[in-house]
Amino acid sequence: MFHSHRSVDVITGASFLSLLSTCASSQREKPRSRLAAVHFAHVSRSLLFSDDVSADSSTEFPDRVSLMEVRLQAQEDEITLLKSSLADALRRISILDQQIPLLKQHLISGTSHRRSRGRPRSFFSFFLFLSAAPVSKGQTWTSVVEEPIRPTCVNTLQQDKAHQEEPCEPKSSSLKEQGKAKVDGAPPSSREGTPGAAAPSPRTGPLSSVLESDDIDELSVTELAAINLTGHSIKMFIRGRPITMYIPSNIQNYEDLRMEPPAEKLELDWVYGYRGRDCRANLYLLPSGEAVYFIACVVVLYHVDRRTQRHYLKHTDCVRCLAIHPDRVRVASGQMAGVDKDGKPLQPFVHIWDSATLVTLQQIGLGSFERGVGSVAFSYADSGAFLCVIDDSNEHMLSVWDCNKGTKQAEIKSTNEAVFAVEFSPADSNNIVTCGKSHVYFWTLSGGTLSKKQGIFGKYKKPKFIQCFVFSGTGDVLTGDSEGNILTWGKSAADIKTLGKGAKETYQIMRQTRAHEGSVFTLCVLQGGAILSGGGKDRRVIRWSVDLAPERECEIPEKFGAVRTIADVDGEELLVGTTRNAILRGTLSDGFVAIVQGHVDELWGLATHPSQNVFLTCGHDRQVCLWNAEEHRLDWCTTLEESGLCADFCPNGGVVSVGLNTGRWVVLDLQTQELVSDSTDGNEQLSVMRYSPDGSFLAVGSHDNFIYIYTVTEGGRRYTRFGKCTGHSSFITHLDWSKDGKYIMSNSGDYEILYWDVAGGCKLLRNRFESKDREWASYTCVLGFHVMGVWLEGSDGTDINALCRSHSEKVVAVADDFCKVHLFQYPCPKPKAPSHKYEGHGSHVTNVCFTHNDSHLISMGGKDTCILQWRVTRGGQRYTLDRSTSDSSTSIKWAVLTQLSHFINSSSEGNMDHVNIKTNNLTI
Repeated sequence: MFHSHRSVDVITGASFLSLLSTCASSQREKPRSRLAAVHFAHVSRSLLFSDDVSADSSTEFPDRVSLMEVRLQAQEDEITLLKSSLADALRRISILDQQIPLLKQHLISGTSHRRSRGRPRSFFSFFLFLSAAPVSKGQTWTSVVEEPIRPTCVNTLQQDKAHQEEPCEPKSSSLKEQGKAKVDGAPPSSREGTPGAAAPSPRTGPLSSVLESDDIDELSVTELAAINLTGHSIKMFIRGRPITMYIPSNIQNYEDLRMEPPAEKLELDWVYGYRGRDCRANLYLLPSGEAVYFIACVVVLYHVDRRTQRHYLKHTDCVRCLAIHPDRVRVASGQMAGVDKDGKPLQPFVHIWDSATLVTLQQIGLGSFERGVGSVAFSYADSGAFLCVIDDSNEHMLSVWDCNKGTKQAEIKSTNEAVFAVEFSPADSNNIVTCGKSHVYFWTLSGGTLSKKQGIFGKYKKPKFIQCFVFSGTGDVLTGDSEGNILTWGKSAADIKTLGKGAKETYQIMRQTRAHEGSVFTLCVLQGGAILSGGGKDRRVIRWSVDLAPERECEIPEKFGAVRTIADVDGEELLVGTTRNAILRGTLSDGFVAIVQGHVDELWGLATHPSQNVFLTCGHDRQVCLWNAEEHRLDWCTTLEESGLCADFCPNGGVVSVGLNTGRWVVLDLQTQELVSDSTDGNEQLSVMRYSPDGSFLAVGSHDNFIYIYTVTEGGRRYTRFGKCTGHSSFITHLDWSKDGKYIMSNSGDYEILYWDVAGGCKLLRNRFESKDREWASYTCVLGFHVMGVWLEGSDGTDINALCRSHSEKVVAVADDFCKVHLFQYPCPKPKAPSHKYEGHGSHVTNVCFTHNDSHLISMGGKDTCILQWRVTRGGQRYTLDRSTSDSSTSIKWAVLTQLSHFINSSSEGNMDHVNIKTNNLTI
């Protein structure tokens, strides 16, 4: 690649390493949140639980595995970044190679001019020439060409040539006066273009005829800034990488733009989903007729008859456990620790709150728990005066708290093994029972001290996991285990022969009842003393008499998974929570139907219908679900062969396309769910599907760095390859169509913003300046002038996963990596723009989208598998421009400073300080 006979040392070794270091800070290859990886490392232990396996022998092992996964992901990201950076560096060097012959010729010509006229050529003429040097076909524009010569600039230069004999401004002229002399004092032709003068095109027209004029040497810094005022650009930096964006023509005074929070606001309207895959005892029915359960950071109160929801929203991270007070009104809910935006752990706590008013009554244990709260339980014998809590630390600390005062009464290390449940004895608040991996512990509280006795299995096989337990009407403890048995425990006299003299009474197994194939996940005591048990592998719900004789049973449909928990409604009707995140309602005789459903793995794909209040979601669970936003229900769900990562509706609303993780994409009929088209582009995952506004084209963005364009016919049922957009040096993240359906704007993983002429043959528009005034049918690209203000200071480029502009073009919603949904005004072109911020997700928010009439916003969590539907409250105005404080002198000053900054940044961006050009003993 480097030729020994070259007389130009294009780039030094040090500068090459510096360039790689700068470029290596670009975005990771996979659209996955770094924060989510750290955050869910704490939750990974619970995800290891299955029908027969719920934890390892040590809680340290899952943590180490999670840490290794995070490190492995980071190493893969760095390798990808280095590959992308190397490709970008080689591309820049190649372009410089092709500019060398022209540069030599220009410098030789410049030497003869200096000898004839006796004055040096300024550096600006060299810079302008380098920027305007032609680029061969098929190459992409590099960061050196960040500010091409505009027609306004060319016309001004031509005007200067006609007046080159006029005296120059005195050197004592101020910066303000020089600027006004060039802009305000110039003839109209110099600012608006001279009629009949053929100005070269900024994209393709050669500028050599203009650049050969020695009058460029006379341009001062002020003059150069002034003549570029009508087409100035601004830069933002992400992880040290500059991103240039051009200011639209309709913004005359960028510095006077006032950014305000939008008048529109969001209110949580509905929560789709339920967390049953890795949580126990998290479904209860209140006297009000509301079922209480949780998902993400939200505790949902769902009225099973009225089909309405209320939400408790005071948690700051994922809720993990629930308990109902004996008064059936108060609720205790515990949450995970989580991490903040810098990756530092946040403290978990328990809230006691009123289910009627949703008012928080007490915060328990802030600063006392580690990692999270795994189990909570109210005492019954004293009307709920105490609360027992077990945290997720290595020792699983067991603590007892005064509910009214919020003070700790006792605390002790329980075990290093996993703990699944805790309960007070209904007859005595000084007796507590816990169960988990290979143990049942019976605790006694006396004088502020807790002591335990371990359940003795004796002649019975010791199960690997004790999954659940209840207190029977006779006071016995019944446990369900991983062997499928229900064990009845009782207190008995000490066995002196076995335990020796002085042995105290023990808790032993009195009876073993074979109940299920696989684990017994839940037990429930009905009024009258009957027992309900829920199975894992066999998915059965069995009703047992008081003496544990089976009476009736019902099998749950396989698509809903195993039985996770059971809530009694009226003795006959039941609510059943399942491991596939569904809540079922029904009876043992009539069967069960789903009243709550959700995804079971990480979500990424989201699309809203162009004319109806329905939306589609897809994710790693291979499910594609169509939801009705008006009736708050699942219309249909189908399972694909691979994971779905992106989707979009055809503008006619009849079909929807879904991109998969293998490069394959499918088109489904919305009414019949039939597969109407099946195609594959490359072998890497697809990240975006987008139809043109009229539905005549479909753009498919892939992780192989290409955008595939298809023509669409027969109402979205026939697709023909039209072309391929080639030019990105990293994977495609987002793209949007122009309103006329001819152009595409796209973002990539290395923070590129590129524009494409699709109608002209999928060509890359090398002069991005020409796209500054183009109108876009949608705005989902996270990088662009109109959404520059949504980025926080210090963002690493992956902090924003998605954004969506409303159809009214008044607001833009943002999904970030810190579990938040933001609402900004649109456009939002200034840094540190204010916004409304909303919580509810317990994981990185992967996608947001407005419904067709902007009445609602849909947001999706990643690992929390939660879908939140927000109601948009109307009102507000777009950004305001304060013209009272602007004048021509302020504009000129700002223009000069902006262009100076742009010029310096462009030079350093192109590594100009490391380019040594030597010809005829002349060094520039």
